[in-house]
Amino acid sequence: MTASDRDLVAAVRAELAAIDPSRPCDRRAEIAGLGPRPVSREPTVARLAVRLGGRHASAPGTRRFVLPEESLAWAEAAEHCRLAWLRGRFLARGSLSLAGGRAHLEFVVPPDEAPQLAGQLADMGLPAAWRLRRGRGVVTWKSGESIVAFLGRIGANASLLELQARSVARSLRGDLNRVINAESANLQRSVAAAGRQLAAIDSLEADGRLAHQPRTVRIVAQARRETPEASLSDIAARLELHRSAVQRALDRLERLALHDDAGIGRRGHGQRLSPGQGR
Repeated sequence: MTASDRDLVAAVRAELAAIDPSRPCDRRAEIAGLGPRPVSREPTVARLAVRLGGRHASAPGTRRFVLPEESLAWAEAAEHCRLAWLRGRFLARGSLSLAGGRAHLEFVVPPDEAPQLAGQLADMGLPAAWRLRRGRGVVTWKSGESIVAFLGRIGANASLLELQARSVARSLRGDLNRVINAESANLQRSVAAAGRQLAAIDSLEADGRLAHQPRTVRIVAQARRETPEASLSDIAARLELHRSAVQRALDRLERLALHDDAGIGRRGHGQRLSPGQGR
């Protein structure tokens, strides 16, 4: 992640850790989510542990705390208690990555907890994938919409504005780059086609075959010479022809130029003799 992305992730976690649950049941639920020995050593999480009644596990300054033993009866718990528990679980066992413009959020938990946590998230309308990785359970979201929805519901509202703004900016940059690349490719194809057409016109004029072409083909050839940069639509509008007629005329010029036989393309060349002709 870039320094800017790391700062945003830190801001999200700091905002969540700064929430001070007003309901006693929410405080207990968040303690239960953090677990008796939170894995995170972040200062913001350490301060949260102190506010929730944690004590140092060893010498002061280690940022390792022991919290009171609490549990949450998920099936009977109110939604606000469930969200407090999930907030604590994320702070203790979750991580957020914004590398490469893509959001990735995961919980690393004991292996037997992974399917249970995935089920609890599904209960909240936030289904997540889970798997085992090196003996640990991993519950994952890779969808930006799911991650934003989860973080918003557990309280990271201010930081999400920046996260969403970045997501929109990246999306717009991606769309703009795709449009520019498509336009560049179209322009290159148009330039290459115009070059072939001009070469074909010069070749046909040099061997006299251009003068024998139908009027539409000749005026299209002249318009292409006068305006090499013009699109098919521009030439069609200038000559008051259909675009398809201009395309057919230019295709004919290129096909004729591929043949060395000077007779190809002349009026009457290759036509069948009528009865009595040639006798």
